[in-house]
Amino acid sequence: MEGSGSGIRRRVSIRKRRRRSLGETAATGRLEPGEDDDDDEEEATEGRRRRSESPEPPEYDGSEEDMFGGYDSFTENSFLTHVDDLEQKYMQPLDRGIITTQPAFEKLCSRSTETREFDIIATNSNLVEVKTLDSPETLNLQENMTIKPGDDLLDDVPCSQALYFEETKNSSSDSNCQSAKESYPLYSYQTLNDISMEQTQQKKNSSPKSTESDMNRRRSLKDHLKSAMTGNAKAQTPKFSKRNQLKEAILSEEINVAKKTIESSSDDLGPFYSLPSKVRDLFVQFKGIKKLYDWQHTCLTLTCLQQRKNLIYSLPTSGGKTLVAEILMLQELLCRQKNVLMILPYVAIVQEKISSLSSFGLELGFLVEEYAGSKGRFPPIKRRGKKSLYIATIEKGHGLVNSLIEDGRINELGLVVIDELHMIGEGSRGAVLEITLAKILYMSKTTQIIGMSATLNNVEELQEFLKAEYYTSKFRPVELKEYLKINDTIFEVDIKSEKGYTFSRLLNCKYSDNLKKMDPDHLVALVTEVIPSYSCLVFCPTKKNCENVADMICKFLNKDYLKHREKEKCDFLKNLKNISNGSLCPVLKRTVPFGVAYHHSGLTNDERKILEEAYATGVLCLLTCTSTLAAGVNLPARRVILRAPYIATQFLKRNQYQQMIGRAGRAGMDTVGESILILQEKDKHLVLDLVNSPLENCYSHLGQEVTKGIESLLLSLIGLKIAKNLEDIYHFMCGTFFGIQQKSLSKEKSLWEISRKALENLIEKGLLQKKNISKNAEESQCDIHITKLGQASLKGTLDLAYCGILYKDLKKGLEGLVLESYLHLIYLTTPYDMVSQCRPDWMLYLRQLNHLSSAEQKVAAIVGVSESFIIKKASGQAIKKELEEFWVYRALLTELTKKLSYCVRADLVPLMEVTGILQSRAKQLYNAGYKTVAHLANADPEVLIRTINHLSRRQAKQIVSSAKMLINEKAEALQEEMEDLLRPPPDALGTMAPSTKNHEFIQ
Repeated sequence: MEGSGSGIRRRVSIRKRRRRSLGETAATGRLEPGEDDDDDEEEATEGRRRRSESPEPPEYDGSEEDMFGGYDSFTENSFLTHVDDLEQKYMQPLDRGIITTQPAFEKLCSRSTETREFDIIATNSNLVEVKTLDSPETLNLQENMTIKPGDDLLDDVPCSQALYFEETKNSSSDSNCQSAKESYPLYSYQTLNDISMEQTQQKKNSSPKSTESDMNRRRSLKDHLKSAMTGNAKAQTPKFSKRNQLKEAILSEEINVAKKTIESSSDDLGPFYSLPSKVRDLFVQFKGIKKLYDWQHTCLTLTCLQQRKNLIYSLPTSGGKTLVAEILMLQELLCRQKNVLMILPYVAIVQEKISSLSSFGLELGFLVEEYAGSKGRFPPIKRRGKKSLYIATIEKGHGLVNSLIEDGRINELGLVVIDELHMIGEGSRGAVLEITLAKILYMSKTTQIIGMSATLNNVEELQEFLKAEYYTSKFRPVELKEYLKINDTIFEVDIKSEKGYTFSRLLNCKYSDNLKKMDPDHLVALVTEVIPSYSCLVFCPTKKNCENVADMICKFLNKDYLKHREKEKCDFLKNLKNISNGSLCPVLKRTVPFGVAYHHSGLTNDERKILEEAYATGVLCLLTCTSTLAAGVNLPARRVILRAPYIATQFLKRNQYQQMIGRAGRAGMDTVGESILILQEKDKHLVLDLVNSPLENCYSHLGQEVTKGIESLLLSLIGLKIAKNLEDIYHFMCGTFFGIQQKSLSKEKSLWEISRKALENLIEKGLLQKKNISKNAEESQCDIHITKLGQASLKGTLDLAYCGILYKDLKKGLEGLVLESYLHLIYLTTPYDMVSQCRPDWMLYLRQLNHLSSAEQKVAAIVGVSESFIIKKASGQAIKKELEEFWVYRALLTELTKKLSYCVRADLVPLMEVTGILQSRAKQLYNAGYKTVAHLANADPEVLIRTINHLSRRQAKQIVSSAKMLINEKAEALQEEMEDLLRPPPDALGTMAPSTKNHEFIQ
């Protein structure tokens, strides 16, 4: 406790600071710079003289210190002096009613007939100014003040102050202190009308003597304001707390030291690999990582990284590759002050990474932006205050790089990280990834590239393409044991043996004749050795096989499995039914009570998300899934079973096999992981190559995927002005992964011939056009430019095989566009390569035409495809501004894309913008009162856990941090936009330097 002397010194100090910084003019009522100290002393003396002649003020509750008592006359025109004069001049006695205006006063009012509410707003120095709710200007008390019963003096105070008032109210009501009741403290939720009614009721119930004593104890408006100001002064303001400011100052200082360490290329890596010590603490807090593995330390201290050379590193699944990438990204964001792009293969992984890194962004002062699905802005906002971490899918990452090149901003990217680098050799997506990396290498000499993968073989060619160093290790934190099952025998994989495997054990199971017929591969016996105590994944060749296997296993499971976490499974089924609009899949209805479910691309995003959450928390102990889960969201298991060595009808590749079995073993939870591959006798001869052969090489698909590969690349090179003729194109092509492998991939044609042929095809399609030049010029030096159709195809990321026919169809559609529903627009934007999967139900169309909503279930039913197809594909086509004749499509498709992206009612759309929140979770949050992003950003994770079903602590924290990051991102964007608007253009005539006043406003 402070002594009285300390308290006096504190109040005097407060008084002096306020005298020096603040005052108030009678004409405007605004807080303005104060007079000098001598004038203030005279005014303070005069104020004390006036108070000594006036009656004693009412007594206050002893629990509150009158922080303004004796010091309210900072100047002659102080705010409380105005209130005092106003009361004496215009107020009627309280027994005749609440404050009203006199006729003479009403004549002075500019709007005499209006009743205007006003707020008491606390300033940084804990003084107050009065503002009207319907005007941004400060209210002039002597001219505009009109208060009627029911007006709320403290209608919108900061939440910290509201909390203080709430606590004061609770403590006051609990103590039943009579003196507190008589002092009438004015809280933020208490209006003058409430006080008037309370006083009137007391007057009716009291004797004349008590009425007279009550009148003596009633406090004037000035005293109510003093009470509110006292609360404002005492209230906590965490946003500007000294503690947080000190933390930020320390972090800023550590970052400056880290910058110097990195720039000097010193061997001293500072507190945490050239990062502030706070980063190390955050990894412990958010990820539970207290110490790095030896290989991670070795990798982070490589000389090539300190010299900012490109790097490829490869380790087995679950080896901790991502942590190294995250530390390198933080170095770039914090120390080198450059933006970072992280490319991931799937939308689900992007969302998972956004959620996990948003907390770091909030604590360390950088933005985390999502580029997946319908999210992402091209070009990204150019920020001056904070740096951005862009987390993108392969396609969105390509679009982002294109937009930065077009704007001349590609050097803003200091680092590009590619997870699953081996995907560069997988079809059209691999071609897009190659194009993206080739453009970065060609256009920016300062951007560092880091690639990582668990399955790489021909690393030398990749090194040549990326101009990178290579690091590898065999480390795996959890031991993985590989087994093969043939008939009733289990063999362990052993590369040292002659056959490649050795005998392990016989499968001990007693099967009835019916069970043998239904389960010839003994799947029930294999999974029951593990579940429900541990988790298990069963990979199946097809989606239909996933459902059949899950259903079959549950038919033979013991009834005791129903009792394991029974209540949680019951709640999970209800949630699953809700997100499916009441129609639950009959297979899941039978299997979930046993803790079993299937997982494949036929499920909607909401259904997959809720299944993944249930599996991660142990409510579900067994998932039957397709190979897409192997490289998708991180859902490891104690045992992984491969139902057959096939994906559809194709025999497994070594890379695919490694990805699947890599799911086995939970780091930090299990000491061992097991994989079991089920084989038939006919496949035995193929097994040796599968389990013992080296990984397959990565080959470029740029030449194979013609319209999505080389032609798409050439169109973008001309459209982005990277190249202007065939000679430039050839020079670029020599540096691609395809250019390096061209001799082995295409022996019949040279790289020059391949490039020339692709260029001719683009000119024939009307996407490119040659410029008129002299006849003597060589063909290779003939300048080429992009047409409007080509520009639209480039910006719309269309498959060039269909751009011509799409243009004709859209042109024809304008002649008879049907706008009664969205169906015609969906028809016009359905990708041509997916038409064979669409089987429209025209009778259903006729019944639903007049009632068609944006819900994906109805659209999917009519068109004859799965709901996930509608969500993924319908928003994939875009009509850009380059084709002005299609302006009507641009206006209509913007709204359609938004509706099909979320497929929810309008009031849920704001919540859906938060990463990781899908339809079912959005409904839960909305019904619980969290109706906006701001509600989520200010939510308490512990309250969320208690309010929302099946929400873990980790998920709650990620939702809150993602919402905060989204608000920060929008606020930064608005700030940048404001500064751009206020900054005069550099080419403006007669441009002068911005005035000091404008500069202060910007600040």
